[in-house]
Amino acid sequence: MSPSEQAPLTSRIVGPSSDAPAQELIDAGFAWEIADAPLLHAGLNLADLGHVLDLHHRGIIAEDAARDLLRELLVALGTAAEDFPYDPAFGEPYNSRERLFAERLGNTAGWLHAGRPRREAARVALRILLRRQTAQLIGDAGRFASTTAVVANEHRSVFMPDQTYLQQAQPSTFGHYLLAFVPPALRDGERLAAALDQVNLSPGGAGCVNGSRLLDDRTRIASLLGFGDIIDHTRDAMWQTDTFIDLLATTTSLISNQSKLAEDLEIWASQEFDYVDLAGPYTRASVLMPQKRNPYALTIVRGAGGVLIGRLAGFLAVVKSPSARSDNLIFAYGEIPRALELTSKISALMSGVVRTLTINEERMWEELESGFSQATDLAEYVMLESGIDYRSAYHIVGSTVRTASNSGLRGIDITTTMLDEAAREVCGRSLGLDPDRLATVLSPRNIVATRTAAGGAAPAVVAEMAERYGAHADQLTTSAREQIDRFDAAEAAVVAEATALAAS
Repeated sequence: MSPSEQAPLTSRIVGPSSDAPAQELIDAGFAWEIADAPLLHAGLNLADLGHVLDLHHRGIIAEDAARDLLRELLVALGTAAEDFPYDPAFGEPYNSRERLFAERLGNTAGWLHAGRPRREAARVALRILLRRQTAQLIGDAGRFASTTAVVANEHRSVFMPDQTYLQQAQPSTFGHYLLAFVPPALRDGERLAAALDQVNLSPGGAGCVNGSRLLDDRTRIASLLGFGDIIDHTRDAMWQTDTFIDLLATTTSLISNQSKLAEDLEIWASQEFDYVDLAGPYTRASVLMPQKRNPYALTIVRGAGGVLIGRLAGFLAVVKSPSARSDNLIFAYGEIPRALELTSKISALMSGVVRTLTINEERMWEELESGFSQATDLAEYVMLESGIDYRSAYHIVGSTVRTASNSGLRGIDITTTMLDEAAREVCGRSLGLDPDRLATVLSPRNIVATRTAAGGAAPAVVAEMAERYGAHADQLTTSAREQIDRFDAAEAAVVAEATALAAS
Protein backbone atom coordinates (compact mmCIF):
# COMPACT_ATOMS: atom_id res chain seq x y z
CA MET A 1 0.00 0.00 0.00
CA SER A 2 1.44 3.35 -1.01
CA PRO A 3 1.78 6.16 1.56
CA SER A 4 -1.10 7.99 -0.10
CA GLU A 5 -3.34 4.96 0.27
CA GLN A 6 -2.62 4.37 3.93
CA ALA A 7 -5.37 5.14 6.43
CA PRO A 8 -4.69 8.48 8.12
CA LEU A 9 -3.24 8.26 11.59
CA THR A 10 -5.09 9.86 14.46
CA SER A 11 -3.76 13.38 14.38
CA ARG A 12 -3.12 15.70 17.25
CA ILE A 13 -4.87 19.06 17.35
CA VAL A 14 -2.82 21.77 15.67
CA GLY A 15 -3.32 25.44 15.01
CA PRO A 16 -4.43 28.19 17.38
CA SER A 17 -7.24 27.40 19.78
CA SER A 18 -10.56 29.10 19.23
CA ASP A 19 -11.22 29.04 22.96
CA ALA A 20 -10.56 31.95 25.26
CA PRO A 21 -7.62 31.47 27.61
CA ALA A 22 -8.39 29.96 30.99
CA GLN A 23 -8.71 32.47 33.79
CA GLU A 24 -6.08 30.56 35.73
CA LEU A 25 -3.65 31.03 32.83
CA ILE A 26 -4.48 34.73 32.71
CA ASP A 27 -3.95 35.11 36.45
CA ALA A 28 -0.76 33.06 36.72
CA GLY A 29 0.87 33.65 33.34
CA PHE A 30 -0.37 36.56 31.28
CA ALA A 31 -0.70 38.84 34.30
CA TRP A 32 2.95 38.13 35.12
CA GLU A 33 4.01 39.23 31.64
CA ILE A 34 1.76 42.29 31.61
CA ALA A 35 3.33 43.42 34.87
CA ASP A 36 6.55 43.94 32.88
CA ALA A 37 4.85 46.05 30.18
CA PRO A 38 5.83 49.40 31.76
CA LEU A 39 9.48 48.35 31.61
CA LEU A 40 9.30 47.33 27.94
CA HIS A 41 6.84 49.98 26.74
CA ALA A 42 9.37 52.49 25.35
CA GLY A 43 11.49 49.76 23.79
CA LEU A 44 8.48 48.10 22.15
CA ASN A 45 7.49 51.41 20.58
CA LEU A 46 10.99 51.95 19.23
CA ALA A 47 11.22 48.36 17.99
CA ASP A 48 7.93 48.75 16.12
CA LEU A 49 8.93 52.08 14.63
CA GLY A 50 12.22 50.64 13.44
CA HIS A 51 10.50 47.59 11.94
CA VAL A 52 8.01 49.66 9.94
CA LEU A 53 10.79 51.94 8.70
CA ASP A 54 12.79 48.89 7.66
CA LEU A 55 9.81 47.40 5.80
CA HIS A 56 9.21 50.73 4.08
CA HIS A 57 12.87 51.00 3.09
CA ARG A 58 12.61 47.57 1.41
CA GLY A 59 9.39 48.43 -0.39
CA ILE A 60 7.52 45.65 1.43
CA ILE A 61 4.85 47.87 2.98
CA ALA A 62 2.78 50.35 0.98
CA GLU A 63 3.35 54.05 1.54
CA ASP A 64 -0.10 54.76 2.95
CA ALA A 65 0.00 51.76 5.28
CA ALA A 66 3.43 52.77 6.53
CA ARG A 67 2.26 56.30 7.28
CA ASP A 68 -0.85 55.11 9.09
CA LEU A 69 1.08 52.64 11.17
CA LEU A 70 3.78 55.13 12.05
CA ARG A 71 1.21 57.72 13.15
CA GLU A 72 -0.39 55.16 15.45
CA LEU A 73 2.97 54.05 16.81
CA LEU A 74 3.99 57.65 17.50
CA VAL A 75 0.79 58.08 19.50
CA ALA A 76 1.72 54.96 21.47
CA LEU A 77 5.21 56.34 22.00
CA GLY A 78 3.74 59.50 23.50
CA THR A 79 1.41 57.53 25.76
CA ALA A 80 2.61 56.72 29.25
CA ALA A 81 2.81 53.00 29.95
CA GLU A 82 0.25 53.26 32.75
CA ASP A 83 -2.21 54.87 30.32
CA PHE A 84 -1.74 52.29 27.59
CA PRO A 85 -4.45 49.57 27.52
CA TYR A 86 -2.26 46.60 28.47
CA ASP A 87 -4.65 43.84 29.53
CA PRO A 88 -3.65 40.37 30.74
CA ALA A 89 -6.80 38.92 29.17
CA PHE A 90 -5.08 39.26 25.78
CA GLY A 91 -1.75 37.73 26.75
CA GLU A 92 1.67 39.35 26.76
CA PRO A 93 2.22 43.08 26.11
CA TYR A 94 2.64 42.59 22.36
CA ASN A 95 -0.85 41.09 22.12
CA SER A 96 -2.45 44.07 23.83
CA ARG A 97 -0.65 46.39 21.45
CA GLU A 98 -1.71 44.35 18.44
CA ARG A 99 -5.34 44.38 19.56
CA LEU A 100 -5.36 48.16 19.96
CA PHE A 101 -3.68 48.80 16.61
CA ALA A 102 -6.04 46.38 14.85
CA GLU A 103 -9.04 48.16 16.38
CA ARG A 104 -7.81 51.48 15.04
CA LEU A 105 -6.21 50.47 11.73
CA GLY A 106 -7.79 47.17 10.76
CA ASN A 107 -5.63 44.95 8.58
CA THR A 108 -3.00 47.65 8.25
CA ALA A 109 -1.83 46.65 11.73
CA GLY A 110 -1.00 43.23 10.36
CA TRP A 111 2.10 44.61 8.64
CA LEU A 112 3.83 44.59 12.03
CA HIS A 113 3.97 40.78 11.75
CA ALA A 114 5.82 40.77 8.43
CA GLY A 115 9.06 38.84 8.91
CA ARG A 116 8.90 39.20 12.68
CA PRO A 117 7.46 37.09 15.50
CA ARG A 118 6.15 38.86 18.56
CA ARG A 119 9.04 37.60 20.67
CA GLU A 120 11.48 39.51 18.46
CA ALA A 121 9.85 42.81 19.38
CA ALA A 122 10.19 41.94 23.06
CA ARG A 123 13.82 40.82 22.64
CA VAL A 124 14.69 44.11 20.93
CA ALA A 125 12.79 46.11 23.56
CA LEU A 126 14.60 44.29 26.39
CA ARG A 127 18.00 45.10 24.94
CA ILE A 128 17.07 48.74 24.36
CA LEU A 129 16.19 48.96 28.04
CA LEU A 130 19.14 46.95 29.33
CA ARG A 131 21.79 48.77 27.34
CA ARG A 132 20.78 52.06 28.94
CA GLN A 133 20.62 50.51 32.40
CA THR A 134 24.00 48.86 31.90
CA ALA A 135 25.59 52.13 30.85
CA GLN A 136 24.04 53.76 33.91
CA LEU A 137 25.52 51.02 36.10
CA ILE A 138 28.97 51.57 34.61
CA GLY A 139 28.65 55.19 35.71
CA ASP A 140 27.41 54.10 39.14
CA ALA A 141 30.40 51.80 39.57
CA GLY A 142 32.69 54.64 38.53
CA ARG A 143 31.07 57.09 40.93
CA PHE A 144 31.32 54.68 43.86
CA ALA A 145 34.96 54.02 43.03
CA SER A 146 35.74 57.73 42.64
CA THR A 147 33.98 58.72 45.87
CA THR A 148 35.66 55.94 47.84
CA ALA A 149 39.09 56.77 46.43
CA VAL A 150 38.70 60.42 47.46
CA VAL A 151 37.65 59.56 51.02
CA ALA A 152 40.43 56.97 51.29
CA ASN A 153 43.03 59.51 50.24
CA GLU A 154 41.74 62.00 52.79
CA HIS A 155 42.28 59.40 55.52
CA ARG A 156 45.56 57.90 54.31
CA SER A 157 47.26 58.90 57.58
CA VAL A 158 44.46 57.88 59.95
CA PHE A 159 46.02 54.95 61.78
CA MET A 160 44.00 51.92 62.76
CA PRO A 161 44.46 48.23 63.49
CA ASP A 162 43.48 46.37 60.33
CA GLN A 163 41.58 43.19 61.04
CA THR A 164 41.01 39.66 59.88
CA TYR A 165 38.25 37.59 61.49
CA LEU A 166 37.39 40.73 63.48
CA GLN A 167 40.73 40.34 65.28
CA GLN A 168 43.53 42.89 65.18
CA ALA A 169 45.98 41.90 62.46
CA GLN A 170 48.56 44.58 61.62
CA PRO A 171 48.87 48.36 61.89
CA SER A 172 47.40 50.13 58.90
CA THR A 173 45.37 53.20 58.01
CA PHE A 174 41.69 53.71 57.39
CA GLY A 175 42.57 55.09 53.96
CA HIS A 176 44.38 51.89 52.97
CA TYR A 177 41.52 49.75 54.28
CA LEU A 178 38.84 51.74 52.48
CA LEU A 179 40.75 51.88 49.20
CA ALA A 180 40.62 48.08 49.02
CA PHE A 181 36.98 48.33 47.91
CA VAL A 182 37.84 50.42 44.86
CA PRO A 183 39.63 47.91 42.57
CA PRO A 184 36.71 45.42 42.70
CA ALA A 185 34.32 48.22 41.74
CA LEU A 186 36.60 49.19 38.84
CA ARG A 187 36.82 45.59 37.66
CA ASP A 188 33.04 45.28 37.83
CA GLY A 189 32.80 48.48 35.83
CA GLU A 190 35.03 46.97 33.15
CA ARG A 191 33.00 43.76 33.18
CA LEU A 192 29.84 45.82 32.75
CA ALA A 193 31.45 47.61 29.81
CA ALA A 194 32.16 44.23 28.20
CA ALA A 195 28.60 43.12 28.96
CA LEU A 196 27.27 46.30 27.37
CA ASP A 197 29.04 45.40 24.13
CA GLN A 198 27.09 42.14 24.14
CA VAL A 199 23.78 43.63 25.23
CA ASN A 200 23.97 46.30 22.55
CA LEU A 201 23.71 43.77 19.71
CA SER A 202 20.54 43.56 17.65
CA PRO A 203 18.37 40.44 17.44
CA GLY A 204 16.26 42.24 14.83
CA GLY A 205 15.45 40.39 11.62
CA ALA A 206 16.16 36.98 13.13
CA GLY A 207 12.64 35.70 12.55
CA CYS A 208 11.62 32.74 14.69
CA VAL A 209 14.77 30.61 14.53
CA ASN A 210 16.27 30.67 11.05
CA GLY A 211 15.82 34.21 9.77
CA SER A 212 13.35 35.68 7.28
CA ARG A 213 13.35 35.85 3.51
CA LEU A 214 11.88 39.34 3.82
CA LEU A 215 14.75 40.82 5.81
CA ASP A 216 17.88 39.70 4.00
CA ASP A 217 19.99 42.55 5.48
CA ARG A 218 19.65 42.63 9.25
CA THR A 219 22.09 45.51 9.69
CA ARG A 220 19.49 48.10 8.63
CA ILE A 221 17.27 47.62 11.71
CA ALA A 222 20.37 47.39 13.94
CA SER A 223 21.64 50.72 12.66
CA LEU A 224 18.22 52.37 12.92
CA LEU A 225 17.93 51.47 16.60
CA GLY A 226 21.51 52.35 17.52
CA PHE A 227 22.83 48.83 18.10
CA GLY A 228 26.54 48.27 17.68
CA ASP A 229 26.01 45.26 15.41
CA ILE A 230 23.76 42.24 14.94
CA ILE A 231 23.75 38.97 16.86
CA ASP A 232 25.18 36.78 14.16
CA HIS A 233 23.31 33.46 14.48
CA THR A 234 19.53 33.90 14.15
CA ARG A 235 18.62 31.14 16.61
CA ASP A 236 21.11 32.50 19.11
CA ALA A 237 19.67 35.98 18.54
CA MET A 238 16.25 34.83 19.70
CA TRP A 239 17.19 32.52 22.55
CA GLN A 240 20.57 33.42 24.04
CA THR A 241 20.73 33.77 27.81
CA ASP A 242 24.44 33.79 28.67
CA THR A 243 24.68 37.54 28.06
CA PHE A 244 22.03 38.12 30.71
CA ILE A 245 23.65 35.67 33.12
CA ASP A 246 26.88 37.62 32.76
CA LEU A 247 25.07 40.90 33.35
CA LEU A 248 23.26 39.64 36.45
CA ALA A 249 26.43 38.07 37.85
CA THR A 250 28.35 41.32 37.50
CA THR A 251 25.64 43.42 39.13
CA THR A 252 25.59 40.92 41.98
CA SER A 253 29.36 41.18 42.28
CA LEU A 254 29.20 44.99 42.33
CA ILE A 255 26.78 45.04 45.26
CA SER A 256 28.46 42.11 47.04
CA ASN A 257 31.62 44.21 47.25
CA GLN A 258 29.67 47.13 48.66
CA SER A 259 27.82 44.79 51.02
CA LYS A 260 31.13 43.67 52.53
CA LEU A 261 31.96 47.30 53.24
CA ALA A 262 28.48 47.86 54.64
CA GLU A 263 28.86 44.92 57.04
CA ASP A 264 32.20 46.23 58.27
CA LEU A 265 30.84 49.74 58.76
CA GLU A 266 27.79 48.43 60.61
CA ILE A 267 30.09 46.69 63.11
CA TRP A 268 32.41 49.66 63.36
CA ALA A 269 29.53 52.08 63.89
CA SER A 270 28.50 50.13 67.00
CA GLN A 271 29.09 51.51 70.48
CA GLU A 272 31.52 48.67 71.11
CA PHE A 273 33.83 49.73 68.26
CA ASP A 274 32.92 53.39 67.70
CA TYR A 275 35.29 53.67 64.74
CA VAL A 276 32.88 55.48 62.43
CA ASP A 277 29.61 57.40 62.47
CA LEU A 278 27.06 57.50 59.69
CA ALA A 279 25.64 60.86 58.73
CA GLY A 280 22.14 61.43 60.07
CA PRO A 281 20.33 61.17 56.69
CA TYR A 282 21.59 57.59 56.34
CA THR A 283 20.32 56.41 59.73
CA ARG A 284 16.93 55.65 61.25
CA ALA A 285 15.78 56.08 64.82
CA SER A 286 14.04 53.47 66.93
CA VAL A 287 10.42 54.32 67.73
CA LEU A 288 10.78 52.68 71.14
CA MET A 289 14.35 53.23 72.30
CA PRO A 290 15.31 56.93 72.35
CA GLN A 291 19.06 56.26 72.42
CA LYS A 292 19.11 54.23 69.20
CA ARG A 293 20.52 55.60 65.95
CA ASN A 294 20.51 52.64 63.63
CA PRO A 295 22.73 52.53 60.50
CA TYR A 296 19.68 51.72 58.40
CA ALA A 297 21.28 52.44 55.02
CA LEU A 298 23.79 49.66 55.62
CA THR A 299 20.97 47.20 56.29
CA ILE A 300 19.44 48.09 52.94
CA VAL A 301 22.75 47.50 51.15
CA ARG A 302 23.30 44.15 52.84
CA GLY A 303 19.74 43.04 52.15
CA ALA A 304 19.96 44.07 48.50
CA GLY A 305 23.04 41.92 48.10
CA GLY A 306 21.00 38.91 49.20
CA VAL A 307 18.15 39.82 46.86
CA LEU A 308 20.48 40.04 43.86
CA ILE A 309 22.07 36.70 44.69
CA GLY A 310 18.56 35.25 44.74
CA ARG A 311 17.67 36.78 41.38
CA LEU A 312 20.82 35.46 39.79
CA ALA A 313 20.19 31.99 41.18
CA GLY A 314 16.55 32.13 40.10
CA PHE A 315 17.43 33.11 36.54
CA LEU A 316 20.03 30.35 36.35
CA ALA A 317 17.39 27.87 37.47
CA VAL A 318 15.01 29.04 34.74
CA VAL A 319 17.44 29.06 31.81
CA LYS A 320 18.78 25.57 32.39
CA SER A 321 15.80 24.26 30.38
CA PRO A 322 16.17 22.93 26.81
CA SER A 323 16.83 25.48 24.10
CA ALA A 324 14.18 27.62 22.41
CA ARG A 325 11.77 27.65 25.32
CA SER A 326 9.78 30.77 26.13
CA ASP A 327 10.24 30.31 29.86
CA ASN A 328 13.93 31.08 29.30
CA LEU A 329 13.16 34.74 28.84
CA ILE A 330 9.57 35.65 29.75
CA PHE A 331 10.68 35.84 33.37
CA ALA A 332 13.77 37.81 32.36
CA TYR A 333 11.79 40.77 31.00
CA GLY A 334 11.05 41.93 34.51
CA GLU A 335 13.65 40.27 36.68
CA ILE A 336 16.76 41.54 34.91
CA PRO A 337 15.73 45.21 34.53
CA ARG A 338 14.53 45.30 38.14
CA ALA A 339 17.81 43.77 39.31
CA LEU A 340 19.76 46.43 37.44
CA GLU A 341 17.53 49.18 38.75
CA LEU A 342 18.02 47.94 42.32
CA THR A 343 21.78 47.75 41.79
CA SER A 344 21.89 51.34 40.57
CA LYS A 345 19.95 52.63 43.56
CA ILE A 346 22.03 50.66 46.07
CA SER A 347 25.32 51.77 44.56
CA ALA A 348 24.21 55.40 44.73
CA LEU A 349 23.16 54.85 48.36
CA MET A 350 26.53 53.37 49.29
CA SER A 351 28.35 56.22 47.56
CA GLY A 352 26.40 58.62 49.75
CA VAL A 353 27.24 56.67 52.90
CA VAL A 354 30.97 56.73 52.14
CA ARG A 355 30.99 60.39 51.08
CA THR A 356 29.43 61.56 54.37
CA LEU A 357 31.14 59.15 56.75
CA THR A 358 32.73 60.50 59.96
CA ILE A 359 35.91 58.72 61.04
CA ASN A 360 36.71 58.58 64.75
CA GLU A 361 40.47 58.92 64.43
CA GLU A 362 41.25 59.06 68.15
CA ARG A 363 39.27 55.91 68.86
CA MET A 364 41.06 54.01 66.11
CA TRP A 365 44.45 55.11 67.43
CA GLU A 366 43.47 54.17 70.97
CA GLU A 367 42.63 50.63 69.88
CA LEU A 368 45.76 50.38 67.76
CA GLU A 369 48.00 51.55 70.57
CA SER A 370 46.39 49.27 73.16
CA GLY A 371 46.75 46.07 71.12
CA PHE A 372 49.45 43.80 69.77
CA SER A 373 49.09 44.31 66.02
CA GLN A 374 52.86 44.93 65.71
CA ALA A 375 53.60 41.29 66.60
CA THR A 376 54.33 40.22 63.01
CA ASP A 377 56.85 43.01 62.50
CA LEU A 378 58.40 42.20 65.85
CA ALA A 379 58.82 38.53 64.88
CA GLU A 380 60.45 39.56 61.60
CA TYR A 381 62.79 41.91 63.49
CA VAL A 382 63.78 39.15 65.92
CA MET A 383 64.46 36.82 62.99
CA LEU A 384 66.65 39.32 61.14
CA GLU A 385 68.54 40.68 64.16
CA SER A 386 69.11 37.37 65.91
CA GLY A 387 69.66 35.14 62.90
CA ILE A 388 67.05 32.59 63.92
CA ASP A 389 64.35 31.05 61.76
CA TYR A 390 60.95 32.71 61.55
CA ARG A 391 59.04 29.92 63.28
CA SER A 392 61.29 30.20 66.35
CA ALA A 393 60.93 33.98 66.28
CA TYR A 394 57.16 33.51 65.98
CA HIS A 395 57.10 31.39 69.15
CA ILE A 396 59.32 33.84 71.05
CA VAL A 397 57.03 36.75 70.20
CA GLY A 398 53.90 34.72 70.81
CA SER A 399 55.11 33.81 74.29
CA THR A 400 56.07 37.44 74.96
CA VAL A 401 52.69 38.73 73.82
CA ARG A 402 50.89 36.23 76.02
CA THR A 403 52.94 37.27 79.06
CA ALA A 404 52.44 40.98 78.36
CA SER A 405 48.70 40.53 77.88
CA ASN A 406 48.36 38.63 81.15
CA SER A 407 50.22 41.47 82.87
CA GLY A 408 47.96 44.16 81.43
CA LEU A 409 50.66 45.53 79.15
CA ARG A 410 50.43 46.64 75.51
CA GLY A 411 52.46 45.80 72.46
CA ILE A 412 54.41 49.03 72.70
CA ASP A 413 55.32 48.09 76.30
CA ILE A 414 57.28 44.98 75.31
CA THR A 415 60.92 45.13 76.41
CA THR A 416 64.14 43.40 75.41
CA THR A 417 64.14 41.69 78.80
CA MET A 418 60.74 40.12 78.13
CA LEU A 419 61.91 38.90 74.74
CA ASP A 420 65.10 37.43 76.22
CA GLU A 421 63.10 35.48 78.79
CA ALA A 422 60.89 34.01 76.08
CA ALA A 423 63.91 33.29 73.87
CA ARG A 424 65.63 31.30 76.58
CA GLU A 425 62.53 29.14 76.90
CA VAL A 426 62.19 28.64 73.14
CA CYS A 427 65.78 28.36 71.91
CA GLY A 428 67.91 28.37 75.04
CA ARG A 429 69.60 31.75 74.62
CA SER A 430 69.07 35.47 74.96
CA LEU A 431 68.64 37.77 71.95
CA GLY A 432 70.54 40.85 73.07
CA LEU A 433 68.37 43.32 71.13
CA ASP A 434 68.89 47.08 71.19
CA PRO A 435 66.11 48.80 73.25
CA ASP A 436 65.99 51.91 71.07
CA ARG A 437 65.67 49.94 67.85
CA LEU A 438 63.05 47.77 69.49
CA ALA A 439 60.97 50.84 70.33
CA THR A 440 61.11 51.90 66.69
CA VAL A 441 59.99 48.45 65.53
CA LEU A 442 57.06 48.49 67.95
CA SER A 443 55.77 51.88 66.79
CA PRO A 444 52.59 51.47 64.68
CA ARG A 445 53.36 54.67 62.77
CA ASN A 446 56.82 53.44 61.86
CA ILE A 447 55.44 50.09 60.82
CA VAL A 448 52.97 51.69 58.40
CA ALA A 449 55.74 53.91 57.02
CA THR A 450 57.69 50.79 55.99
CA ARG A 451 54.85 49.56 53.75
CA THR A 452 56.17 51.23 50.62
CA ALA A 453 55.88 48.29 48.24
CA ALA A 454 53.23 48.44 45.53
CA GLY A 455 49.78 48.40 47.13
CA GLY A 456 51.13 48.99 50.63
CA ALA A 457 49.68 51.10 53.42
CA ALA A 458 52.31 53.85 53.50
CA PRO A 459 50.43 57.15 53.05
CA ALA A 460 52.35 58.12 49.91
CA VAL A 461 51.54 54.76 48.30
CA VAL A 462 47.87 55.11 49.20
CA ALA A 463 47.81 58.61 47.71
CA GLU A 464 49.30 57.36 44.45
CA MET A 465 46.84 54.47 44.23
CA ALA A 466 43.89 56.70 45.05
CA GLU A 467 44.82 59.13 42.28
CA ARG A 468 45.26 56.32 39.75
CA TYR A 469 42.03 54.59 40.74
CA GLY A 470 40.18 57.89 40.64
CA ALA A 471 41.34 58.53 37.08
CA HIS A 472 40.16 55.06 36.05
CA ALA A 473 36.81 55.68 37.73
CA ASP A 474 36.41 58.97 35.89
CA GLN A 475 37.08 57.20 32.60
CA LEU A 476 34.31 54.70 33.35
CA THR A 477 31.87 57.47 34.23
CA THR A 478 32.72 59.46 31.11
CA SER A 479 32.39 56.45 28.81
CA ALA A 480 29.02 55.61 30.36
CA ARG A 481 27.75 59.12 29.74
CA GLU A 482 28.96 58.99 26.14
CA GLN A 483 27.19 55.68 25.59
CA ILE A 484 23.92 57.04 26.95
CA ASP A 485 24.26 60.09 24.71
CA ARG A 486 24.69 57.80 21.70
CA PHE A 487 21.57 55.86 22.65
CA ASP A 488 19.65 59.10 23.04
CA ALA A 489 20.76 60.29 19.63
CA ALA A 490 19.92 57.00 17.88
CA GLU A 491 16.48 56.75 19.45
CA ALA A 492 15.71 60.38 18.69
CA ALA A 493 16.76 59.81 15.07
CA VAL A 494 14.34 56.87 14.72
CA VAL A 495 11.49 58.98 16.06
CA ALA A 496 12.44 61.87 13.80
CA GLU A 497 12.53 59.64 10.69
CA ALA A 498 9.21 58.08 11.62
CA THR A 499 7.66 61.47 12.29
CA ALA A 500 8.84 62.81 8.95
CA LEU A 501 7.48 59.84 7.01
CA ALA A 502 4.20 59.88 8.90
CA ALA A 503 3.71 63.54 8.05
CA SER A 504 4.74 63.25 4.38
